[in-house]
Amino acid sequence: MASIIATILNSEHFSNRPPVLIDIGASGEINAKWKAIAPHAICIAFDADDREFNVTASTSSGYKKLITINRIVSATPVSQAAFYLTASPFCSSLLQPAFDKLSPWSFQSLFITNKKIDLPATTLAAALQEAGIDYIDWFKTDTQGTDLRLFLSVPDAIKNNILAAELEPGILDAYEDEDKLYRILEVLPQHQFWLSSMEVKGTQRLKETYVPQAGKLTSSRGLRKSPGWAELCFLKQPLFKSKRELLLLYVFALIEKQYGFAIEVMDAALQQYDDAIFKQCRKEAFVLLKKQQWKIPLVMVKKQLQKLYNKLGIADYSAG
Repeated sequence: MASIIATILNSEHFSNRPPVLIDIGASGEINAKWKAIAPHAICIAFDADDREFNVTASTSSGYKKLITINRIVSATPVSQAAFYLTASPFCSSLLQPAFDKLSPWSFQSLFITNKKIDLPATTLAAALQEAGIDYIDWFKTDTQGTDLRLFLSVPDAIKNNILAAELEPGILDAYEDEDKLYRILEVLPQHQFWLSSMEVKGTQRLKETYVPQAGKLTSSRGLRKSPGWAELCFLKQPLFKSKRELLLLYVFALIEKQYGFAIEVMDAALQQYDDAIFKQCRKEAFVLLKKQQWKIPLVMVKKQLQKLYNKLGIADYSAG
């Protein structure tokens, strides 16, 4: 897979227009999904602080170019934005934590507001203009409650050409006026996206005041976790006419392990272009699909063999 991705991204279609990846709420590390394309891509990451406005570019980060912008991103044009610093830095947000609504949940104390500060803010449109970028290919945001409004704040001329969108919305009530999962599932398809993957995360419905009575919880094994938030990845429908967009959507499909969709994208491309690279990509997707199909039966066979060996009193069939 790495070979076909490198062939595509080293082609003339990306020489003057490399993939642009937006990461709002960046963790400081390369998104695991982006490792295969990072050397060919420009990443714009936001790292909020209170210094003078600064756009920093680096070529020693694993990306073709990493542009860091030291501003909080707001959906509306404001120079300052109130920011709630919570007990856990991973729960800090532009939105006020819904602390009382979190009382039934075992992680309520993580949302205690230690301090409310004003941070210099910018919009995505202004930040892109400052960075000299006029397009986005993969949009990723994890902002504790504001993901959808940030996506919708992108100017239409840019938003309409986004090929992949990653968001992490809430399911339970964690912030006041937050963008919830159900709204994102409703809105993104209206922008010609389909949901490629959803990983639901959660926590135990257990008041923290119950924990002393229950004794020390050394393990969460056996405890039911309720859905609290979800990690979503959407891909664009293959409705494009540009060779670059079709090839990059194919690459994103491979990254998402959506090999059937990758074939679908290439079929759409071949309806418009009689191009050898599309035929090669289609063939490669079928190879990957066949490899994936063989993995499932092998796992099933191993499980059945292990059951048989258990009956025979052999702990591990592979040892035989």
